[in-house]
Amino acid sequence: MTLQLKQKQMVEAVGEKFKLYPHVKKAFLEVNRQQFVPKGFGHIAYQLDALPMQQNQWISSPLTVAKMTQYLNVQGVDSVLEIGCGSGYQAAILSKLCRRVFTIERIDPLLKEAKERFRDAGLNNVFTRFDDGQRGWKEYAPYERILFSATAKKIPPVLFEQLAESGILLAPIQKDGLQIITRYTKKNGKIKSESIEPCLFVPVLNGRIK
Repeated sequence: MTLQLKQKQMVEAVGEKFKLYPHVKKAFLEVNRQQFVPKGFGHIAYQLDALPMQQNQWISSPLTVAKMTQYLNVQGVDSVLEIGCGSGYQAAILSKLCRRVFTIERIDPLLKEAKERFRDAGLNNVFTRFDDGQRGWKEYAPYERILFSATAKKIPPVLFEQLAESGILLAPIQKDGLQIITRYTKKNGKIKSESIEPCLFVPVLNGRIK
């Protein structure tokens, strides 16, 4: 079976569980998931499973990435900030839907691998930073969209400051023992939140790891 066919079947399997918008489906078909999974996992790259990476991190399942992408509503958006680059797969998907993706990773070895994958995939609109993502990336703010790829108990105020007016911040929020995908919208400088659905992500952590 060709990689293209495997990828098409993966996207169809995602679509059976979660109705994909046409532009999101197109983005998933344009990014080779196998290129973003750790070595040794290529044979299961197209299954709807989260896969382990180094430093006790995980690459989210295609289904989870699809949900986060679609809930973020990024079609035609200029700039997105991602907190938690990980393997780079989520950023790669976002790069097909908006003009610029800024992604931050606190674990240096993970970021170096992701940067190689972006280069190999020819993604020239993804910009990376080694830092604690909870500080954001002030130089390029404000961002129309901000995406957390890790669970937080609360959103640091500095990130809402870096969110553009009418912008959306999407994050898995830990509440009452559950993780809930939560969408925040900034209107007239005020933040409104909306709980969407339960999820499972690794927790956001402080500091940087070389």
